[in-house]
Amino acid sequence: MLLALSACATPPNHINDVCAVFDQNDGWFDNWQAAAERAEQKYGIPVPVLMATVRKESGFKSNARPPRTKLLGFIPWKHVSSATGFSQALDGTWSQYQSETGNWAARRTKFADAVDFVGWYHSKTADTFGVARNDTYNLYLAYYLGWTAYGRGNRGDAGVQGYARATEKMARDYAVQLQQCGS
Repeated sequence: MLLALSACATPPNHINDVCAVFDQNDGWFDNWQAAAERAEQKYGIPVPVLMATVRKESGFKSNARPPRTKLLGFIPWKHVSSATGFSQALDGTWSQYQSETGNWAARRTKFADAVDFVGWYHSKTADTFGVARNDTYNLYLAYYLGWTAYGRGNRGDAGVQGYARATEKMARDYAVQLQQCGS
């Protein structure tokens, strides 16, 4: 029983291969491919975009957190933000998601909830700013920077734009891989 539970918390071994990610997480109660496909159907955001966003944000680690600041230069102190879980959603945005979707039991450490959150967030970005639902680059910029900054025209520095390009490339790679899953 303990071994089965620990397997649920183990991040995938091959995070750059979406087929391997789905194969490693295809249980009855925790089927990542089914969860991603449900989010795609619900929000119209393609599975490769959803999965690339989660991969970039957390590396598919349920307990991902931003780094801690250091007190006196060496004592681990507070985290730099409230972001946590697969989606790295901030407390306030997560609360907004729960309120708007009515999914009060959602947890950032549960993949199905996190991928639904990403779909919800990207869908709102698309609706609010006219970004295409398959435009990984701009969807990720808005995700990383937040709606307020993105709405003001902020597109981040070269580093943030590099993250968005890497996420866009990962989504393209995932799309090709998905065509070959199970074959």
